[in-house]
Amino acid sequence: MYYLIKVLVAFVAGALLGIEREYRSEPAGFTTMILICVGSTVFTLLSTSFAENGDRIASNIITGVGFIGAGVIFKEGLTVRGITSAATIWMAAAIGMAIGLGFFAVAGLVFVLVLTTLILLMHFEERIDKLHQVKPYNISFEPASYSVELLEKELGQLRIKYSRYKLTKQNKLVTAYYEIEGTQHMHEGLTKFLVNNDAVVSFVV
Repeated sequence: MYYLIKVLVAFVAGALLGIEREYRSEPAGFTTMILICVGSTVFTLLSTSFAENGDRIASNIITGVGFIGAGVIFKEGLTVRGITSAATIWMAAAIGMAIGLGFFAVAGLVFVLVLTTLILLMHFEERIDKLHQVKPYNISFEPASYSVELLEKELGQLRIKYSRYKLTKQNKLVTAYYEIEGTQHMHEGLTKFLVNNDAVVSFVV
């Protein structure tokens, strides 16, 4: 009966973590967190039943969770996404293992800290992110009517910090590749400038 209580506690903890991830439309959502948390608890319970192989089972939980976490991390341009979801998966497994070993106080404290980090501190992180964002820009134009020098002069007039790392020419179009940093408001102003600039054929952010 005591084992069943542990599994149910793990189910609730995984569900609450999953709801937060699902709300943010992250790849590791409701069902994933439940399965990881409950699975870690069950494997930990099994490890305590086999004294000789207990440590091996516990270490394999960490290895398995590492593979799952790696599966939700992907690169999008210069941005890497999914790291928070991977870390949450890792913490869900840790909470499940703590529950399986009967360390309810530790599991409860860690659960509260994780949920606080995901809900409250991420809002703080988002506010900081608005103050400093680094984004890649691919700006294409016809060299007959525009130039990199003129574009960068206009970027300077807008007080935009940029770093050009590539320049290509294809199908009579020149494409300049930039890494631009600034506030969210500055990026919105730059997007408006590029949209209203008749010399710019296209741009990708």
